[in-house]
Amino acid sequence: VAIALLGYTLLAAGTSWLQVFAGTIFVLAWSSMASPTVFAVIGDALPPDRRAMGFSVQSILRRIPIAVAPLFGGLLIARFGVLEGVKAGLVVTIVLALITLVVVSRVQLALPQMSAPVTMVGLWRMLPDPLRKLLLADILVRTCEGLVDVFIVIYALDVVGISPPEYGMLISIQMITSILCYLPAARLADRIGRAPLVITTFLAFAAFPIAVVLAGSFIGLLGAFIIGGLREIGEPARKALIVDLARSDLRARSVGLYYLVRSLSIAPAAFIGGLLWQENPELPFWLAGVFGVLGTAAFALTTEPGDRSSKPAAP
Repeated sequence: VAIALLGYTLLAAGTSWLQVFAGTIFVLAWSSMASPTVFAVIGDALPPDRRAMGFSVQSILRRIPIAVAPLFGGLLIARFGVLEGVKAGLVVTIVLALITLVVVSRVQLALPQMSAPVTMVGLWRMLPDPLRKLLLADILVRTCEGLVDVFIVIYALDVVGISPPEYGMLISIQMITSILCYLPAARLADRIGRAPLVITTFLAFAAFPIAVVLAGSFIGLLGAFIIGGLREIGEPARKALIVDLARSDLRARSVGLYYLVRSLSIAPAAFIGGLLWQENPELPFWLAGVFGVLGTAAFALTTEPGDRSSKPAAP
């Protein structure tokens, strides 16, 4: 949280792209550093048949403010302009980060039983095959997301022609859609297994960029962003599946390695999307849809029935 706070401060005070770049790195570090711990805490605290619900509750608590914040940010930009509106939003963010830092400093977590020291290569070899298959499919699907993620707002504002407050409303609707589907999807995942929900969410990832590029108005984008919200329908199931498959004594490290490999693999996607955007703004969206379909197929065709349950991996 302190690192993220430093990042937001750099962004708010930034006068050059180097300061903005450095601030962005610190802001993004929060998610990367916190995820393995969050996964491990949920995995340690809950039995397999409750983990999808646990991730759903955690996701809902995260996304309630996200449903409000973009609309608020859009109003600030509309009122003060892009530069001053973003700075005002960053000031609010810094205050909220300070409050979060106080709250988090009071949280005490018991250390789990530790395994013997293991190298990164050794840890990779210990990952079960089903988890590696999921990782491959996840990489393809997240490449789909990475190709267009940073360009969606530009496409909506400059190509379709909606206003910043309207875009903020779309993000809010997307978050509300995600929140509404979390709990029912988690109940299904804990009853029928993880795979059907993971396949559903991967299909939504594939459909979202296609829906955006086919939208020619605010109403069209509204339907696209509802599909975007449905991308979260199987995310608790996917996270629970990762925790299920990882060894309990290596859970946090396995999650960290999983996301490290995924992040490194998809890192070029945004750059490639930018090159395609220069040729035609629609190109990265169509290619993203192709990668989404490939990722969905990779998971559906390589996941064995026995890999789809919520049975945890044994040490």
